[in-house]
Amino acid sequence: MGNVVTTEKYFYAFSKDNQPAMTVSSGSTVTIETYDCFQNQIQSPDTPYNTVDWNQINPATGPIFIEGAQPGDILKVRIDNIELADQGLLSTGPGLGIMGHRIDKFTVKVIPIVDRKAVFNNRISLPLNPMIGVIGVAPEDAPVNNGTPGAHGGNMDTTLITTGATLYFPVFQEGALFGLGDLHAAMGDGEIGVSGIEIPGKVTVTLEVIKEKSIRFPFVENEEGIAVIVSKETLDEAAKAAVEIFVDTLLPHTDLTLAELTMLFSAAGQVQVSQIVDPLMTARFFVPKAILDAYGVKLF
Repeated sequence: MGNVVTTEKYFYAFSKDNQPAMTVSSGSTVTIETYDCFQNQIQSPDTPYNTVDWNQINPATGPIFIEGAQPGDILKVRIDNIELADQGLLSTGPGLGIMGHRIDKFTVKVIPIVDRKAVFNNRISLPLNPMIGVIGVAPEDAPVNNGTPGAHGGNMDTTLITTGATLYFPVFQEGALFGLGDLHAAMGDGEIGVSGIEIPGKVTVTLEVIKEKSIRFPFVENEEGIAVIVSKETLDEAAKAAVEIFVDTLLPHTDLTLAELTMLFSAAGQVQVSQIVDPLMTARFFVPKAILDAYGVKLF
């Protein structure tokens, strides 16, 4: 059956003190089963708000200890496959998301998954974009609740984190202590209602330790390009930091001046919003792969 971590092993905060659910060698492929972000507590649109245990939110399965991973290394995570359950849900309510100040009732909508589409109602079926909301490693210092993103990853809610993508995380603790959860069948950039289509599932990843290179924030790469993902108190801070981090990352690999690279990124780079509803805001700066290829740059 191979390496499988079930939902029996889960945690609510990324921490160096979490006991590993599994130990694997670098290069191993692991299948990780996940709850939805409510730990499967909501099964009906009639579920009362006060019956949900809000301390059981955003469970992540794991952590996984990767042999050889040491502080200062990079953990490469290739997302090989995301398998979704046949039903998800959307929710919003008072004080939740961007419109929470105008909503007076906790509302849940069950979303069947039929023929690879999410059925919103009898008029609208949404194409699936299976993606991972919570994914990361143990942070450098104190534990970080799974609902909060940061340099370690966490609740980045980034739509690029999907099948075929590869993530790169800074390693802060021995073994990295990797985990993930909070799958979405579909989610828009921003996740403005504080919920994508929340759904249980299974994720298959390949985990590899990269030595002799370091990063400060997570990166995500796909066939089109690569982005750095940054979380800060405000979206402005996150976006500006993401741009500067990418400039500083790429500049030493080219013969461009700082002004030239800035102009190039202004013409071809993309500031993108990941989410604007978590305790920290998350933005990313995306650079097309053609720019890196022009200079023969492979960052990782």
